Amino acid sequence: MLNGVRVYTSDRIWRQILADFGATVLDAPTITCLNFDTLELSDIVSPMQLKSLILSATDNTNIITQIFGRRVSLSALQTQIIALLHKAGGLSYQDLRTAMGFAPDVATHTIDTAIYQLRQKYGRDIIQNINGVYRLGKL
Repeated sequence: MLNGVRVYTSDRIWRQILADFGATVLDAPTITCLNFDTLELSDIVSPMQLKSLILSATDNTNIITQIFGRRVSLSALQTQIIALLHKAGGLSYQDLRTAMGFAPDVATHTIDTAIYQLRQKYGRDIIQNINGVYRLGKL
């Protein structure tokens, strides 16, 4: 139900529940995960309400609209890259790969391809690589 969602919570019961629902539960909060402890939950919540709340909290639509100044259509991967770079202010390629859930030893060009496609569509300066750190540039 929550496959692909990276979440942190300090509550051991919620950690188990979220893991049972398929979320990746982290041991410490990061900028790339949902901090479950900051969500305002009522005492009783159904699984569907929980899923809806988590998916709403992980929705990056507002960030993308803010960056582009309008609604744009991006793939989920492109949206995730833009949102991560916005939240972090900049990430090395390895940190970006890790934040997106790729294992360090896996050979893939998925992120490279997504960045290439973003640059093709929105200009080379949308994502800049300065001294090995990827940052959002100007549109």
